[in-house]
Amino acid sequence: MLHNLISKFDDKLDTASAHCDIPCGIYDPQPALYHALSVVRQMDILLAIDTSDMNVATAMQIARNTAEKEKQAEKVKQEIRIIWGDFIKGDILKEQASELAHNIMMKASKCKQDLHREDGLALVELVNDFAEMFWKMKDVKTKRVTAPYAPALEVVYPDL
Repeated sequence: MLHNLISKFDDKLDTASAHCDIPCGIYDPQPALYHALSVVRQMDILLAIDTSDMNVATAMQIARNTAEKEKQAEKVKQEIRIIWGDFIKGDILKEQASELAHNIMMKASKCKQDLHREDGLALVELVNDFAEMFWKMKDVKTKRVTAPYAPALEVVYPDL
């Protein structure tokens, strides 16, 4: 019924288009970087736990930090999917963005599956590469700085 009503106006309405569900135009890879750093931080916490005297408190800490690591890795994937799916268009999509987004998804999944810090470091670097590509698309220069909190890794920021 709604379709019948709307179809009566087809030739009277201008076509509207938007690059996302709500066209706010605000995209930023920084949340993905924050979550990627959080993945490495959770890995560091887990790797530092003394499991020689396993008890309930230690098991609970491991469970909590593992759940948080996996949640942060999923948030990386979500943030990248939004930018990749709603913002990136044209040649850059074909040339670089799709492969890079796919690699981030795969690496974030790998971080969820295990506790290899090198996978977490690689995830941060992939998200840094994505951030550089993103800001280049907007003609914004970038710089790499050390995050002021653990794990104190280098991250990409716009150089404003």
